[in-house]
Amino acid sequence: MDYDMAASFWERKGSEFPMEDSELMGAIDAFVGRHKVCALATGSGEFVRNTPIEYNYTGGKFWLFSEGGLKFKALKDNKNVCLAIYEESSDMGSLRGMQIYGVAEVIEHFSDDYNKLLEYKKISVDAVRNMPEPINLIKVIPKEIDFLNSDFKKNGFDARQHLSL
Repeated sequence: MDYDMAASFWERKGSEFPMEDSELMGAIDAFVGRHKVCALATGSGEFVRNTPIEYNYTGGKFWLFSEGGLKFKALKDNKNVCLAIYEESSDMGSLRGMQIYGVAEVIEHFSDDYNKLLEYKKISVDAVRNMPEPINLIKVIPKEIDFLNSDFKKNGFDARQHLSL
């Protein structure tokens, strides 16, 4: 198996019909806004984890509340993450999904950002303070987005679009 050749497929193929960044960003925002759950991939050394988790998307960033779990084992050593958001489909002509490569930051409990997201979600700060352990907040700052959407072809674009932020 030539792993390097397989890994470089999209680099070699390139983009023949790319969208303008502003149009692509609008499509990304709309897609992300229609969903609420992603898969958060984390890893460090030999350890990998992929966690389905609810997100909020505001200010161009992804915000994920989490009670805890093994994802934090990886985040301790490696802040690079990948989010996957997709729609289930069995038809190759109607694929829709994206991968968001970014950097994660665990937000300090009850900091301004933490409290702002509680307010955004209409969760009382006092209710969280009364929990046995406060819930954790992960912020993901997107750096690269790959968006596969078969509908793009209807408008003359490649189905796969890439955005560097």
